[in-house]
Amino acid sequence: MTEPADTSVKAEAPDAPAPAAAPAPAPASPPAAESAPATRGGFSPAARELALLAGLYVLYSLVRSLASDSMAIATGNARDILAVERVLRLDVEQAWNAFFVDHHALAVASSFYYASAHFLVTAGVLIWLWRTRRPLYGLARTALAGATIVALAMYLLVPTAPPRLYGGYVDVLAYTSDVGWWGHDASSPKGLGGMTNELAAMPSMHVGWAVWCAVAVAAATRHLLVRIVAWLYPAATSVVVIGTGNHWTLDVLAGAAVVAAAWWTMRILIRRLAPLRWPL
Repeated sequence: MTEPADTSVKAEAPDAPAPAAAPAPAPASPPAAESAPATRGGFSPAARELALLAGLYVLYSLVRSLASDSMAIATGNARDILAVERVLRLDVEQAWNAFFVDHHALAVASSFYYASAHFLVTAGVLIWLWRTRRPLYGLARTALAGATIVALAMYLLVPTAPPRLYGGYVDVLAYTSDVGWWGHDASSPKGLGGMTNELAAMPSMHVGWAVWCAVAVAAATRHLLVRIVAWLYPAATSVVVIGTGNHWTLDVLAGAAVVAAAWWTMRILIRRLAPLRWPL
């Protein structure tokens, strides 16, 4: 006989306890250098740069106001400059000044340009370099500061009457002051003429800063059209500062030379200090 199949259900052994899961490794903390932007003294690099540039401008304004206000000395220096220009046939100031006065629209446009471009364009180039060309920024900023300090020393040593104060020339900004924010004292806002020294004219840092902008842009890009536009800026500034009666031709050349020398000096210093990782 065949035995009936065993239909009883065999009790299964209870499941063995699952092995305990290994604890997840703690997330690695980021390196200190990457966890936050580098700071020095509790200030971000951008804040330090703003403080440095603001301090430079305050120094620039202060020294200009402290320069000699002796019209006798300043007029004598202007006379010497004009004598040299006549020998070199660079004395174009009177002809250009007369042309600006005869063309009112040009006089107005040049006055707005003179009163604002050197601030706006210089600041714009500095910001652009900081945001997009950081390796070049240190050289450019330090060259700008160095050139400005040299100019301040020259303002103290060589007070010079600009053409508009020398006699025989028209002060174009004063002539157009009814359409702008400037008064009869250089490009100062109305009522603030006493805060600037109008005899701080040699060298022209309107032109110097414009040349700095052109050199910085040319060093930062290889785009031919951008470079051409960059160099048109100091050329236009030179025409404006002479035509408005604010600078002599030699002031213009001196401003360009001071910036060129500062930039060249900084390039040499950076090459020599780079192996030492010296900050600039």
